[in-house]
Amino acid sequence: MSNRPMNILGRSQNTHVKNLNAYQVEGGYHLHAGQVKAEDKSLYELLQPIEDASHTRDRKRSPPDSACTRGTRVEVVRKVTTWTADNISAADEPHILWMHGYVGSGKSAVSQEVCDTAERQDRPVASFFFFRNAGDRSKIWRLATSLASQMADMIPETEPFVRAAVKAKPALVRPDEAGVSLQRRMQYLVYAPFKAAIQRGTGVRTSARLEGALEEAAQGATAIAALARGPFLIVLDGLDECDNKDEVQELIDGMLAFFNDNPSIPLRVFITSRVEQHIQSSLNVPGVRLDNLVDHCSNDDIATFLEVLFDNERRWNPVIRSYISEHGEWPPPNDRRKLIQHIGGSFIFASTVFKFIMGSTAESGSSATPMDRLPLALKMNPGLDGLYTQTLARSQHLPHFPDIISTIALLEAPLPTSGIAELLGISTFKIVNVLVNLQAIIQVPGTDDIPVTLFHTSLRDFLTTQSRSGQFFAHPREHVRLFLRCLQCELVHRQHGVGSPTNPRQRKPAATYALRHSWIHLNRGRDLFELVEFDSAIQMYRETLGLYPDAPTELIEALARVTLYRARRTGSLVDFEAAISLHREVFDTRPSSHPSRWSSLNDLGFALRDSYQRTRHVADLEEAISLYREALELRPSPHPDRWFSLNNFGNALQDHYHHTGTVADLEEAISLHREALTLRSSPHTDYSTSLNSLGIVLQDRYWRTGTVADLEEAISLHLLAVHSWIVINAQGLWLTSRRRSACIVKRLNFDHLAIHTVNGHLEALP
Repeated sequence: MSNRPMNILGRSQNTHVKNLNAYQVEGGYHLHAGQVKAEDKSLYELLQPIEDASHTRDRKRSPPDSACTRGTRVEVVRKVTTWTADNISAADEPHILWMHGYVGSGKSAVSQEVCDTAERQDRPVASFFFFRNAGDRSKIWRLATSLASQMADMIPETEPFVRAAVKAKPALVRPDEAGVSLQRRMQYLVYAPFKAAIQRGTGVRTSARLEGALEEAAQGATAIAALARGPFLIVLDGLDECDNKDEVQELIDGMLAFFNDNPSIPLRVFITSRVEQHIQSSLNVPGVRLDNLVDHCSNDDIATFLEVLFDNERRWNPVIRSYISEHGEWPPPNDRRKLIQHIGGSFIFASTVFKFIMGSTAESGSSATPMDRLPLALKMNPGLDGLYTQTLARSQHLPHFPDIISTIALLEAPLPTSGIAELLGISTFKIVNVLVNLQAIIQVPGTDDIPVTLFHTSLRDFLTTQSRSGQFFAHPREHVRLFLRCLQCELVHRQHGVGSPTNPRQRKPAATYALRHSWIHLNRGRDLFELVEFDSAIQMYRETLGLYPDAPTELIEALARVTLYRARRTGSLVDFEAAISLHREVFDTRPSSHPSRWSSLNDLGFALRDSYQRTRHVADLEEAISLYREALELRPSPHPDRWFSLNNFGNALQDHYHHTGTVADLEEAISLHREALTLRSSPHTDYSTSLNSLGIVLQDRYWRTGTVADLEEAISLHLLAVHSWIVINAQGLWLTSRRRSACIVKRLNFDHLAIHTVNGHLEALP
């Protein structure tokens, strides 16, 4: 008898499992099936908040590991804390404080101290610390549930209203973007329950507005015990590290609208981030108080910070104690002054330099002492790029260094050293051997089961920007390698029958990572595969499918995508037919009510449209159009995926116009692309795509009708697209070299005037 786990839902349709609970434990889901009614579940079970995103998280396991050192940031923390604790005294008083600053200026440390201070003062505070490439912490979709869970803990009067919202609309707690917009999640799970609890405290009906009288709001705050010491505080740290830029703008717009409708509500929001255009354009408005953390950075704070660190070392380090007993004070005052001036107000640089000075003498067999390293630290490049380069160079000579560093830079969620070793197929001690020299910039835990994390996300930015990192650049082609390693881990995991979907606790970290994130590496590396790598992936998928009498749909879907990517590379009709067949097999298992039907509509549509472009069989294109039309109907406004469906549908109609000359297709394509453009404003990375797509269809209509206005608008749109690409290049978000920039001319169908403009910009690029 086979020991393989039974696939009880294999090939099933319209299956509904009651009372399936998903518990998040350090970024993974633990599933439990049981007959528990929704009303009998705790609010925590209903909301499934991200525990390691709040200020109470274990910072060693869940960065940023930031806190204000004793005696530093006193004035700026006092200023923010005073503002958060003050009652709302005027209808026009801003409810939002945005503190911005450069990389390493200490924003997260201030956020942590503000939260901790509020707790010490017994004031209610909820928080969310975004962190790039940390699974759901770099996404926005579980923000509302995480804040609502903390709010209910701090202010129990809000719990019944949160429960009522979840009961009325269960999709509010979905851990992804499907079903409910972010603005509605925040409204129903956070704003409305808080407002309703206060209105109950004042005796005001829940349908009434709070702005009627300041006295009434003050009475409500008093009636709720948790608000006796000040307003409810929400802290959002590192908002720039959230991947969902459109939804960040939606979050801010919804927040401003709520406070505009409820100017007296006792709620404050403290936001920290770097200055990025999509945030600055939303927050630089009258309803927001601005504060630049750079204005609060001083050499005095750096001096205090270093003195505390050096003092701690002097207490326990026998080498330093022995040196001081023989030579006197260390570091000497002159070197301390030089070090403070050299650091120049950056806490991240100060911390990293200190770690370099105090580095273990065991590193790479070095016999250098802290006293030997201090003069070297004074010569380090004070910019972060120079610091990162010099630190990484210390392990550059070691085996597997490029693979290990690229993997850490490109992982979608952090892994422990054992997980990295399993993913790469090398020994754990070899991972540790590389990382031990890099502890000034990478947090290496003392055990093999705690995730390896970056000291600061600016290191990931450095490693993924070729113009900055040079020889240490984590090339996008590394996504191909990671994808193939994920497939290998998944295959081994399934072959051993360990950790079935009902027993995820038994999964090894690399297998869990592979099952959740392999598709991301596939998408990011899909244009960089060699044919032999496509063949290897297809072989592993087929070998995995062979383990099951009834193949899991998600595996067939993954194989279909890889096969389509191979077909695009080879142009092989056999590959296209295989991809269409596989995508159709998946599509047939997903009826109209299936939550993944939209994805299958698009996948099959892509395969059919790509095949049409190779064969010119119009039946394939017409079926793709039908699929895209249904997909658009499943994404009504304001769903965040609507732009994607509009763009796909418009492009397919344009192809049909080119084949048949039907003007109605062209007119509908223009209408679709116009709507898509309204959903992708600057600085979104798809903005230039929407500008260009609309410009192209307008050019088509000009050639059909001779309407000069269409040509003039097309030229204007193309020029805006050029400007958008150049701006993105300047911000380092997309283009990294003049060679990459030259691709603009080839990829965008510019008229001669636009091409001339592009070439002018290219001449100005480095």
